[in-house]
Amino acid sequence: MTTSRSSFKNGSTPTIVLVHGAFADASSWAGVIAELKDSGIPVIAVANPLRGPVTDAAYLAGVVAAIDGPVLLVGHSYGGVVITWAAAQLGNVVGLVYVAAFALEVGESVLDVTGRFPDSLLGPALRPAVFRTGDGQEAVELYIKDDRFPAVFAADLPKRLTSVAAVAQRPIAAVAFEESSPTASWKSLPSWYVVATADQAIHPAAQRFMAQRAGADTIEVDASHAIALSRPAAVVGHIRTAATATQATKHTHPA
Repeated sequence: MTTSRSSFKNGSTPTIVLVHGAFADASSWAGVIAELKDSGIPVIAVANPLRGPVTDAAYLAGVVAAIDGPVLLVGHSYGGVVITWAAAQLGNVVGLVYVAAFALEVGESVLDVTGRFPDSLLGPALRPAVFRTGDGQEAVELYIKDDRFPAVFAADLPKRLTSVAAVAQRPIAAVAFEESSPTASWKSLPSWYVVATADQAIHPAAQRFMAQRAGADTIEVDASHAIALSRPAAVVGHIRTAATATQATKHTHPA
């Protein structure tokens, strides 16, 4: 059962739920988590399955539904797709924060958005691999080639760190980039956006387009796609802005 937004206590600080994107894991939020915890803001970093929006959003919705109180969803990269889908299934989400992320329109896919803007370095750097699904069928998942990972994903981080991240990357099912969104939760929820202006995975022009379309409160940061690792203070600053704006002061506590 989901929580009604009207049941939140006045002044409730939302729990920040961080959702990572493709080719990464929850540790990509390490700096952001540390700063949020130092500020006394409750935070959870979810392990995104990266198997496709249907599966991933259902998993996230299950995690968020178990949280007692308001939630601010924060998605990086493909994580933006997941928070957009999941928010439509929940009653306790009070806002969305997109960090160099996809904020899709109804009927739109990741490929639809990226196809409208200049090519990034990501496409040519992808390496497909075959895996078997639970029913034994073959499907395709995608990695970033190890030697291309630093330039594509994290050009502003030390080479030693990015070489490790390349080996530890988590692949994403190709279908995740192809499925069309059934919802656009940013139309009914307040949203915030952090544009990474040196991003080589999602073109900054695409990020600005999605942010403007969503009517998001937007900041721009000179950072790579790995902005949460390279510029955590800037990311946390915008999350704090969103958390303050979405405190449940606007909701009536039931008598």
